[in-house]
Amino acid sequence: MSDTNAPETRRNFYGRSKGKTLRASQKDYLAHDLEVLRLKGVTRDENPTRQPLDLSQFQGRPLWLEVGFGGGEHLVHMAALNPQIHLIGCEPFVNGVAMLLGKIRAAGVTNLSIHPGDVRDLFDVLPEAVIEKTFLNYPDPWPKARHHRRRFVTQGYLQALHRVTRPGSEFRIATDIPDYVRQAHEEVPVAGFALEHEAGEGGAWSDWISTRYEQKAFREGRFPHYLTFRRS
Repeated sequence: MSDTNAPETRRNFYGRSKGKTLRASQKDYLAHDLEVLRLKGVTRDENPTRQPLDLSQFQGRPLWLEVGFGGGEHLVHMAALNPQIHLIGCEPFVNGVAMLLGKIRAAGVTNLSIHPGDVRDLFDVLPEAVIEKTFLNYPDPWPKARHHRRRFVTQGYLQALHRVTRPGSEFRIATDIPDYVRQAHEEVPVAGFALEHEAGEGGAWSDWISTRYEQKAFREGRFPHYLTFRRS
């Protein structure tokens, strides 16, 4: 993620977009499933004038957002658990997108859309106050101090999130990095989200599903922290 947040400027992207070689099945998911599930009207090629996103594609359902869905476990779990809503998942890492598509096939969920790119592209075209719940699960920690400005919990991202979320909407953060918790405490309230609840290991939300990144943290001796903010 970049420290350049104005939509008019060209953005640098610092995270990975590709990883290990994809399996044949994953290539098949990308070739045949992604276009059906891809969120329409987000990329600059599709929407060069950056017109507001056409919300009719969500059929009037409440909108939830997951920023960086990793391998997709949480996104699919939430879609299956809440068939009355529509979930948008943003993830620029193609391997994660391929993993998600496989999980979607297996679960048979249909109430979600994918933006396989930078969440700021979505923020550029979302109308104001349309997102009712947001998830940020195990975001890239950018551990070096000089890279902390690349974290999602900085004002460029958070102010954009505030604009597109409804008053009273919930913003959940799960992380195993204590310094990320520190920065979230400092930055998120400044952007207009009040801390409602926080908990450590064993205190996750009742509808939480442990992800592959959380399990990796456990194996490596790191423990989760769960923060719930409410848009004021």
